[in-house]
Amino acid sequence: MERSSTPLAVTIAVNGAARPAAAGATVQSLIFELGLDAEAVAVERNREIVKRSDWDCRILEDGDTIEIVHFVGGG
Repeated sequence: MERSSTPLAVTIAVNGAARPAAAGATVQSLIFELGLDAEAVAVERNREIVKRSDWDCRILEDGDTIEIVHFVGGG
């Protein structure tokens, strides 16, 4: 039987903490999984800002470093 070379999961770092992500997961699916308000966060992947319009096509890869910043309102 031939083994698949596609991993079932990858390991990424989110705000400095290692965590697994499903193979094929996107930035958008990560935001959803974390229960975050997509309108209130900015995402950086490997030191590059990811445009919100690209979240659904940016696939997470093993070793990616994700930084998520929450917008805070106030006065």
